Amino acid sequence: MSVFHVKHSSATTNGAPPSAPPPEGKGTPSRALTILRALRVSQWTKNALVALAALFSRQLIHPPTLLRVAVAFFAFSFAASAIYIFNDLRDRESDRLHPTKRRRPIAAGLLSERAAAILGALALAISLALTGLLASGALYPTAALLRDPFAAYGGAPFLFAASVAAYLALNVAYTLRLKRLVLWDIFAIALGFVLRALAGAFAAGVYISPWFYLTVIFLSLVLAIGKRRAELVRATAAASATSRQPDESGMRHALRDYTLPLLDQLMGVAVTGALITYSLYTFQADAAGGSLLMLTVPCVIFGVFRYLYLVYVRAQGEAPDRLLFTDPQILGAVLVCLLIITTALYGPALGSTLHLTRP
Repeated sequence: MSVFHVKHSSATTNGAPPSAPPPEGKGTPSRALTILRALRVSQWTKNALVALAALFSRQLIHPPTLLRVAVAFFAFSFAASAIYIFNDLRDRESDRLHPTKRRRPIAAGLLSERAAAILGALALAISLALTGLLASGALYPTAALLRDPFAAYGGAPFLFAASVAAYLALNVAYTLRLKRLVLWDIFAIALGFVLRALAGAFAAGVYISPWFYLTVIFLSLVLAIGKRRAELVRATAAASATSRQPDESGMRHALRDYTLPLLDQLMGVAVTGALITYSLYTFQADAAGGSLLMLTVPCVIFGVFRYLYLVYVRAQGEAPDRLLFTDPQILGAVLVCLLIITTALYGPALGSTLHLTRP
């Protein structure tokens, strides 16, 4: 019998409320789907950040670099899955009181605690194996190691391993304590994105402008603040609907110390910082084709404004990573940005290659 046993009962345990039933008209999810949901594979899109450093440094078309970036992507993806399972195991009781989190496999009783622990350990083992592969330097050509911009700090392979270790430690601290502390929670979320971006530079073995990292920091804060604001609006509305005090409505501890005016002011600061730092990053790109990156600034501004509209008018934002794929206008802005970036940075090189290969 497989250890990944999918439960079919929604009976209560130790007085806990019944697990959420499957959506009406649908049967119990398959074992494979339950495992994928527990790993939160749909949220692996966040780890695409590891490719940005290679993209902006014109290295993403080089097969050795692309391979290292791909390994880095899966190393962070499995690390994130291990953390998600750890978090879901720890918070399974409180998740059962949440309108959407109660449908997570562990909280809903679809995946046993033992199976979840084994699955989390496997995900962590895969992440550590991939991290060790990059840390060994085996995937870095000799030429790349000789011109390593991080040699003075221990080298790119070592720093990549350090970034994965820091990511794991940060998220364990977030699960155990930081997510309950006001301000610390949003900075922890932002730091997780920054570590991904840094790890991408270490995996690719390329230097990237400090303005790039500042842009990632501010944009990450925008997403984190928007997430907290949406959660606060929902929790406050739920408390009002049930005539409860916020402390009695299952609201997370950190949310009780936030107010909408405070989050709105923080959002203004973060948005301003993100737009200024990204603009400065594009303006200082003086290499061939780099100045054309300025054409992406209006797209970024539109994308941010559209996100603010969804947060403030549509009361969305609890799952900012989903908005990228569910909102056509944000997705369109991202695709236009990518088209401009690839044309500006890779167009001259591809043009030269085609010219050289022309008979």
